[in-house]
Amino acid sequence: MSTRILVVDDESNITDVCSVYFNREGYRVITAASGEEALRQWRLHRPQLIVLDLMMPGITGWQVCEEIRSEEDVPIIMLTALGDEMDRLMGLTMGADDYLTKPFSPRELVLRAKAILRRQFRSQPEDSSQTAPGHVLRFPGLELNALSRTVRTEGKEIELTVKEFELLHLFASHPEQVFSRNQLLNRVWDIDYYGDTTTVTVHIRRLREKIEPVPSQPRYIKTVWGIGYKFEGRESS
Repeated sequence: MSTRILVVDDESNITDVCSVYFNREGYRVITAASGEEALRQWRLHRPQLIVLDLMMPGITGWQVCEEIRSEEDVPIIMLTALGDEMDRLMGLTMGADDYLTKPFSPRELVLRAKAILRRQFRSQPEDSSQTAPGHVLRFPGLELNALSRTVRTEGKEIELTVKEFELLHLFASHPEQVFSRNQLLNRVWDIDYYGDTTTVTVHIRRLREKIEPVPSQPRYIKTVWGIGYKFEGRESS
């Protein structure tokens, strides 16, 4: 069955163009022109990726994202107004996987969607019923299970989004290694892009809020000023 992509925008020319480009790549496209219709189509078709415009009449893209995120961690690419930094920051804070500003290149949208879907496919566990020792990373107060994709802090399981888990797993697999924001963008998002790395910064902040005992004084994910971030922690036996 073809991968399903839900494209949500109240401008028909945008949904039409996106449909053409995604269909060329073999994806099945479902469209919606409002937030209400987007939620109906999401529940009906359960797409593997959503392209979501933020500013729509009625139920906004913010509300659609919040509703979907409360039930499912499906990847979301948000479409924002040109230069509206607050929209981008809020979207990323709410759990968007990526964003594009209007007007955007349909080719770039397809490339970003393919990168996200490729990462999503790679991250699916083959069998989470058994856990091989090498798939568990343990540090004082923190444990990651790569097969079940679970994380525990002080013995308590916490919920991470797909990108948050992949970021943490990358860090924990390479303790003390410094990663620049562009390197993280490339490794976790599969995007070769040098410029706005807001996506990385926001995801790091959200991750710290979930795993760090005191987020303002991180124990695990340290900032290396002028370069990027690194993970500190000696793995437990």
